[in-house]
Amino acid sequence: MSESWLPVPIESDFPIENLPFGVFSVERALRRIGVAIGEKILDCRAVADAGWFDDCCERELLEAPELNPFLAAGQTVWRAVRGRLSELLRAGGDPRLRDAGPEHFLIDRVRATMHVPMEIGDYVDFYSSIEHATNLGRLFRPNAEALLPNWRWLPVGYHGRSSTIVIDGTPVRRPCGQRKPPNAAVPEFGPSRRLDIELEMGFVTGPGNALGTPIAADDAREHIFGLLLVNDWSARDIQAWEYQPLGPFLGKSFATTISPWIVTLDALEPFCVEGPPQEPAPLDYLRAGGPWAYDVQLSVELQTARMREHGDAPQQISRTNARDLYWNVAQQLAHATANGAVARPGDLFASGTISGSEPGTQGSLIELTWNGERAIEMSDGEKRTFLEDGDEVTLRGWCEKPGARRIGFGAARGLIVSS
Repeated sequence: MSESWLPVPIESDFPIENLPFGVFSVERALRRIGVAIGEKILDCRAVADAGWFDDCCERELLEAPELNPFLAAGQTVWRAVRGRLSELLRAGGDPRLRDAGPEHFLIDRVRATMHVPMEIGDYVDFYSSIEHATNLGRLFRPNAEALLPNWRWLPVGYHGRSSTIVIDGTPVRRPCGQRKPPNAAVPEFGPSRRLDIELEMGFVTGPGNALGTPIAADDAREHIFGLLLVNDWSARDIQAWEYQPLGPFLGKSFATTISPWIVTLDALEPFCVEGPPQEPAPLDYLRAGGPWAYDVQLSVELQTARMREHGDAPQQISRTNARDLYWNVAQQLAHATANGAVARPGDLFASGTISGSEPGTQGSLIELTWNGERAIEMSDGEKRTFLEDGDEVTLRGWCEKPGARRIGFGAARGLIVSS
């Protein structure tokens, strides 16, 4: 394990082994690319202006206000830049940053405002957890097979709305739409009464593909920059009335929260593991060599308005792991481009809700409460089936194992405000 000359708390999500990328601003300054290290952000533009990346990449790539030009540069550049950052921050490494005065390059994270780190052209949401798909099948088709015939053959997905992807901490307004109560003769319009979360992970693409040229599953590492946390908020009552026959629309398009830091595949390599067995065997275009699952521990915390008012800490309501996803990121990207569709630098592909098989490992309230039948009891005695105004949800993700430094993703928070 490496050590940095910069003090990094042992419990930090952002040791020198991580070095995730994001976009930040301080006060009214322009947006800049940064890398998280401990409680600080290393200003990549300042490092580029100092000329310390000149043998790694063009300065313009790291002087941009979003990550897209850097993402487009590809894996060789990503690794060269990340390697240089590691050398500048490592104890006994390249002394230029430390000698030049760290205060000119490092910003306290608490002072920074974080932004969506890339311009997102397209957003795809998959349905990759077999436990989640099975649970919803049992809820809504109790007398039929839980999984539809296509589920084990391909990564089911749909195109979401990139314009409503927001960064950690952005309030989420309760959406309005049509809903049809079970015994009503006609639908009604109004605020959702069954507002839910979806605990997901997403990957961000780097170099894309030419129109008509699919990306092979074995080539996915050349096209995927890294992973982040995703909360794809869902209005279950709006979704239930509108989704047939074309799928989700207003019940999903109102907000999607992401964490601000993209953790690179290289940082996650020590935690890359074999995924669950796939039966039947995938078709040839969905076969990727080597392990492709990531051992990422995930949690959901909920804090009600009353808990916040009384100073009560958020309550963990779910804990699960991304390694259990049936369809992995290489298969997702291969399938999304199998027809020749174009992936571009900065596109976001989300996993779909991640659920486990044990109680308390489900990634949505509709599963945790079994469609509202089993309320969650909060620490102050309140009960929740779906979200109420004033509730704040926090997603967290981290990796740890013996012999490796813990790395994390930060948080993806959202506070529900009234319509």
